[in-house]
Amino acid sequence: MESSESSGDAASEAKSGKRRALLLLGCPEVPVQTSIALYLSFKLRKRGDEVVVAGTGAALKLTKFADPEGHYIGETMNIDRCIASISEGKRDFDLCFAFAHSDAGITYAGTMSYISKAELFVLIFGRGAEELAETIEFDCRKLVANAVHDPMPLKKLIDEVID
Repeated sequence: MESSESSGDAASEAKSGKRRALLLLGCPEVPVQTSIALYLSFKLRKRGDEVVVAGTGAALKLTKFADPEGHYIGETMNIDRCIASISEGKRDFDLCFAFAHSDAGITYAGTMSYISKAELFVLIFGRGAEELAETIEFDCRKLVANAVHDPMPLKKLIDEVID
């Protein structure tokens, strides 16, 4: 299931490429997060976007371990340092893909909607994805799938946005 809080023009703009994109990763408790983050980074970089991955310590360790030569991820940074940098006006992004499988992920996404000019996509996944998606009260494009172990439902949603 996919729902959208933004216009159809936003999706076509996201397909134009050559933008700075942020992938915001919270706790990697749900197995699909790492593989989907690597896949999304691959898709964005393939079309020419610059990608920064910000996450918790564990999330960054898993992505770096899965991509030791940096074929899919480039720059990485601590999620709290990234948010501080944006809120202080030191950097910002054109696109933000916030990963959320819990209230904490929704909170990070909500923070981004407030401090950043980035077009915000929230990838909501896990066992209670649809219920979690209903808690979002800020402007964003929701990509919702009850994915825990199988990344294919999220891959399909990403492909619809990126291709």
